[in-house]
Amino acid sequence: MVPGKIFNLSGFEFTEYYFIVSEDGKELVSIDAGTRPDAAQAAYEFLRHRFPDLPPLTTVFVTHSHWDHIGGHRYFHDLGPQVKFYARDNYRQELEIVRPGTRGFRYFFGNDFKDDFISDFKPDITVGKRTEVTVGGTRFALIPVPGGETVDGLFIHVPEHDTLFVGDFIMPYIGAPFVEEGDIPGLLAAIDVVVSLNPKHLLHGHEPLTRIWSTGGMLAKLKIHLEWLYQETLKGTWNGMSRAAIHHQNLMPPFIHQNPEVHFPFLVMRENVINRIYDQNVGYWQPDLQGMDHLSQEEFGLLLTHYLERSEQQLVSAIENMLESGDHALAACTTTWALTQYPSSAKLQELRKVAFLKLKEKYQELNPFKVIVYSEAIQHGTPQLQHALHNKGMEADAP
Repeated sequence: MVPGKIFNLSGFEFTEYYFIVSEDGKELVSIDAGTRPDAAQAAYEFLRHRFPDLPPLTTVFVTHSHWDHIGGHRYFHDLGPQVKFYARDNYRQELEIVRPGTRGFRYFFGNDFKDDFISDFKPDITVGKRTEVTVGGTRFALIPVPGGETVDGLFIHVPEHDTLFVGDFIMPYIGAPFVEEGDIPGLLAAIDVVVSLNPKHLLHGHEPLTRIWSTGGMLAKLKIHLEWLYQETLKGTWNGMSRAAIHHQNLMPPFIHQNPEVHFPFLVMRENVINRIYDQNVGYWQPDLQGMDHLSQEEFGLLLTHYLERSEQQLVSAIENMLESGDHALAACTTTWALTQYPSSAKLQELRKVAFLKLKEKYQELNPFKVIVYSEAIQHGTPQLQHALHNKGMEADAP
């Protein structure tokens, strides 16, 4: 990123690793701590192998307390008592929100992932307001932000290198989809902070985010269109529209053609901005009657076999047609229903796996949360990094 001063390591896991060498060359600073101790170890040891003269790690600034940004904290703590963690003063509030979201996703996080990697995180120093910290002669501005993905967002500004680390504040899912979080007005306010600083280097917690939301100037234009989408979605909820009906409007700001550089970033965000606004503004009885009754997968299976009188072979043929037509989500649902009636059908099991693999393939670049859920649905593991060395911090009783 900045030769000899800021290092970016990609590909070790779900998240990015950033390290900064202090001005006096005597201290190393990390931005966040990854998902697991073994991944943090792999990234850190790779960096030290490539650059053996780097100074020791002394400081970790945490942009937010999601599992993929604090889960490797044990490894960094184990490097020595000199390592100090900084995080927002409301980090515990975020931990309580996301803790349920780490359960049940072993095919993504890996069998060695432990909830303790998250629950035992405790920073040494907490930040409640804009704070300046100097590490080895390098000045860092720690800037709390009001929303976006989490309640505990923290920007790290390094004026010396004209660099701003923003974590996942504009993660396009507006919080993890399987927990109650995310704040659209807070996101818009955080964009204002980025625009006011206008850094040369805008670095996010995941490589696609850095690639898509790359400059403060682009974010300033995107904000206008997100504000329009926010208001239009609210109108839809006030008028009693279902979520599907709002999506089917294909909402596009009437003036977005004036800013072609924001077309793709807007479209990446649109689906889940709508989903989050809808979720936060509609009760558990929804306009399309969703939530009023509680039909199970088995009851939909009965619809297929008992009321529509479809045989196993007829269902197989129909699902094959869905897959051939590219209706992968419909195929995934239908095979799930059909298997409640024909649980031993090898062909239905095979088609269900194909449907979910097609969905994973479709969303692997732009929606990792869908990939997580689809992986779990068919027990399709994400290969974990293999390490020859003992992985520090993996034991349940590690400090």
